[in-house]
Amino acid sequence: MILSDKDIRLVIASGRVRVTSPKRSVAEHIHASSMDMHLGSVFKIYEHSRFAVLDPKKPESFHGNTRTIDVKEGEPFIVQPGEFILGVTEETITVPDDLVVRVEGRSSLGRLGIIVHSTAGFVDPGFSGTITLEISNLNRLPVALYPGMRVCQLAFETMTSAAEQPYNVKPFSKYQGQSLPEESRLAMDPEFTSKA
Repeated sequence: MILSDKDIRLVIASGRVRVTSPKRSVAEHIHASSMDMHLGSVFKIYEHSRFAVLDPKKPESFHGNTRTIDVKEGEPFIVQPGEFILGVTEETITVPDDLVVRVEGRSSLGRLGIIVHSTAGFVDPGFSGTITLEISNLNRLPVALYPGMRVCQLAFETMTSAAEQPYNVKPFSKYQGQSLPEESRLAMDPEFTSKA
């Protein structure tokens, strides 16, 4: 069941869900069935000219293959057509063991061709950190994104019961506590780390 604006306010007021922003009040960005999140100022772009392939069985292919760009306040980050970049939310979120959060794009950005997640539209119970955004431009024109703009929305859903093994205690929770956009840590998955 998706939480209404009233219930989103209640879970935040009670401290069950923690959403913190260094720049703004989060309460004013709660809507009928979702809550807006804002774009942070740090982006990571893949250095495709330096690496032939990203290979989960070769962790070295994942290291040093992105460049970090910190955009100054008021300046745009231009997403070129067909480009894939990693961004991050300005806000940090902590999710309780009995809720799950869905990350959805904003219609206004979608109409420009901007996609904010390719597959990671799910925030597990027990997760705490910023949300890495997998941003793509499907348009044939470049699109300017500005740090601080509303970039995505979160929908909160109740689970049938609390998770027995929430994200913060599971063995392979690779992104807990992240504050910057994080590259894939797929090479840390057990199927790639086992010697068998």
